[in-house]
Amino acid sequence: MSRIGVAFDKARADGRAVLVGCMPAGFPTVEGSIAAMTAMVEAGVDVIEVEIPYSDPVMDGPVIQKASDIALAGGVRTADTLRIIEAVAATGAPVVTMTYWNPVERYGVDAFARDLASAGGTGLVTPDLIPEEAGEWLAASDAYGLDRTFLVSPSSTDARLAMTVAHCRGFVYATAIMGVTGARAKISDAAPVLVSRVREVTDLPVGVGLGVGTGAQAGTVAGYADGVIVGSALIRCLLDAPDEASGLAALRTLSAELAQGVRTPTP
Repeated sequence: MSRIGVAFDKARADGRAVLVGCMPAGFPTVEGSIAAMTAMVEAGVDVIEVEIPYSDPVMDGPVIQKASDIALAGGVRTADTLRIIEAVAATGAPVVTMTYWNPVERYGVDAFARDLASAGGTGLVTPDLIPEEAGEWLAASDAYGLDRTFLVSPSSTDARLAMTVAHCRGFVYATAIMGVTGARAKISDAAPVLVSRVREVTDLPVGVGLGVGTGAQAGTVAGYADGVIVGSALIRCLLDAPDEASGLAALRTLSAELAQGVRTPTP
């Protein structure tokens, strides 16, 4: 079983959901991103999702785009991301990587899978890669024992959903809304229905992303999903802070609030 699978099993035994916290690699700097992700783990985040910054994102909202732009302007590269993954994995928390496909293709699919596994990464979330076009990645992930997480959405047909989750390993990423990432005042009503549809065709854990920004929202999602995925709200802690110390303090506070939320799910 993957390390992600172990994390979901442990949380399920504890009667709660897993908290997945997302942060772009190299934001605000390489060392700063390591410090931020380590702080998130120490404050109760179960799984870290490290995003490889990319200049032409498909699903990232303005907050993640801005953070990624800062990382790219600072010169972060895929090799830096692998070093960050290794450092964060050393905390003991499972680390999954979210990336658009072009950086992996440029690096070399097999070489990237090899180096990701060597760094301690558990697998990839690939928002712009569909299973029909993922033959090279399916083979490489099998060769190096990595998870692969494809996305499903409220617009996925039953046939499309079943085919997609059949190619997933580790967990399934259910996008709660149609649109780009970003914390919202209200969680999508479509999310519980989508999670229920996924559970009809797989026993894999289901993580819900896009929109969660408070402990109360995390508790609501934890009431029906196996994992609560939070990105923009955590990143904003650093973006809005006047200095690194206050940013890390805000990040710890929100991480702890979200961690408490997934531990007190709302039925």
